[in-house]
Amino acid sequence: MKQVTPAGILALIFALALPGTVRAQPMPPPQLDRPLATQNNPMTVMLDARKAALGRAYAHMTIPVTPGRFTIDYPEWIPGEHGPTGPLTDISELRVSAGGKPLRWQRDQVDLYAFHLNVPPGTSVINVDFTVLLNGGGDTMATRNILVGNWNRYIFYQRNIDNTQYFARASIIMPAGWDFASALPVASRAGGRVNFETVSLETLVDSPTDMGAYVKHITTWTGDGAATYLDLFADAPEDLKIDDKVIAAYKQLTPEAMALYGGRHWNVYHAELTLSNTLGFEGIEHHQSSDDRAPDDFLTNPRGQLLSGDLVPHEFSHSWNGKYRRPFDLQQPDYNDPYPERTELLWQYEGMNQYMGDMLSFRAGIRDPKDYPEYLAALYSNLAYEPGRDTTPLIDTTTGAPYYYCCARGVYPSLRRTSGDFYREGELVWLDADTIIREQSHGTKSLDDYTRLFAGGVSGPKVVTYTREDIENYLGQVVPYDWHGFFEKYVYSIAPVPPTDEIARAGYKLVFNATPNKFISGRGGRGVAAWFDAGVTLGGTGAVADVRENSAAWKAGLAPGMQIVAVNGRDFNADLWTQAIKDAKGSTAPLHLLVKQGHWYQPIDLDYHDGLKYPHLERVDGTPDMLSEIMRAHAAGP
Repeated sequence: MKQVTPAGILALIFALALPGTVRAQPMPPPQLDRPLATQNNPMTVMLDARKAALGRAYAHMTIPVTPGRFTIDYPEWIPGEHGPTGPLTDISELRVSAGGKPLRWQRDQVDLYAFHLNVPPGTSVINVDFTVLLNGGGDTMATRNILVGNWNRYIFYQRNIDNTQYFARASIIMPAGWDFASALPVASRAGGRVNFETVSLETLVDSPTDMGAYVKHITTWTGDGAATYLDLFADAPEDLKIDDKVIAAYKQLTPEAMALYGGRHWNVYHAELTLSNTLGFEGIEHHQSSDDRAPDDFLTNPRGQLLSGDLVPHEFSHSWNGKYRRPFDLQQPDYNDPYPERTELLWQYEGMNQYMGDMLSFRAGIRDPKDYPEYLAALYSNLAYEPGRDTTPLIDTTTGAPYYYCCARGVYPSLRRTSGDFYREGELVWLDADTIIREQSHGTKSLDDYTRLFAGGVSGPKVVTYTREDIENYLGQVVPYDWHGFFEKYVYSIAPVPPTDEIARAGYKLVFNATPNKFISGRGGRGVAAWFDAGVTLGGTGAVADVRENSAAWKAGLAPGMQIVAVNGRDFNADLWTQAIKDAKGSTAPLHLLVKQGHWYQPIDLDYHDGLKYPHLERVDGTPDMLSEIMRAHAAGP
């Protein structure tokens, strides 16, 4: 998601669907080549990670080939990342050989992920060796004590094959004293070397294999021959000293998810969670595991769970919604052109999953269910106060997701919209659908009934695709309603406000007052969140991050790139700014700001007098409290 889109992909990205008219259509069946790597003759890949602490690893491969012109690909379109994010910058010192003799390789001049070879007569296998730069291209994948192990970064493979019918056998060599976690079945282990069983290329790429020096494996659930685990990899041993109550909540996650979806489609599940400030925050879904990354105190600081406790539940939920049930145009046979993913239906894949991930975090007790109304107030208000929605429909952010993920950077994100919108607004869409179902059925049904139609049952890992029509049909089976018109209104057309009716329908009303919302960080050392009052977001030193269109800050002339250095003649700090906003309430005198822009200073008067504003939800007396019902635990405790 952080890679620049390669040439040739932009034309795809900007061919956006016109709201309400154009629909994605299934691509014609691809003409694929015969896979040479079979179960009996797989390609092999060995990852030597003993130098991971230095930011590099070594990949050695054997790839079955045929003589003559032959092309190998480096994976480009990475499942779960929704874009051409294969990190070409990770590849260095590429060497190809056959029979002990080097072979010349040449990168394709248009498709930069393709590498052409001339294979000598009588050759059936080539060796591919390269150095993996673990911390290049904006991604940090390794620290002194942790390696985030994504197999798509360590492999090449035969071009134009069905990845479910192309097979690989992988191995790892770890630094001394390290341990690992993976959903890949283990064939053997001797010291720091682990040999995995032969699997399809699809399964290999879908099975992250994290490693580290400080590791804790927690069995979170077992039953019916299956099991789930929380595998922790920390930069420091003290970050693994986790309160038993936190672990108990994560142990409740699997029962809650199975109650929600009505079954499972995995045999084993490893939530692989790194705890490191260096690796940053990330979550990438896989069918029987997840690649989760969080700050070092994520499990020991209660605020980490309050603000981001949906990380592991969100990716776990994807095992049903995204991996088992997958949009028809995201399930491609090959990770490279000419089979790019099409991302229109991310409003279901990611949007509904954002709702499910949050819901599961509250139901499992990772977050307190009583906090959901406060969370919803913050979520709704941020989207309602986003001016870009007046011109850009939600469908543009999903159809254009590869662009929004990789390249939508820089100032004024509230005007442009971002990839985060189809997650957050998707949650509001699906909460609205949930409350409609509950109201229409007089409380006898809910979105839980839809999820069980959509992804219920028990099976091993497999993919079942769906279309928009399938979504609307499943919803119609739960409660008859104009679901097509519902999605046309909130997804496929410009919606000046996000779904709103669910607030009143759930028994609440939205209010703004001076009491801080616990889910909105800021008015302290890290910055100032004044989006709903003065209309500006500031860093801790007064740097302007964004300005809301037509707000007091906008009208005063504040803009990203400026820094407020003084407020009413005194050096800027967050507390001083907050007090100045309070003091200006009911006054007619503006705040006198001194602003730096580059090497220039200028005075700016901010004419705002309505005080601090934070969003909250308040209960409406005499109405059912749907939010409490939605977020309460639905599975039996341990």
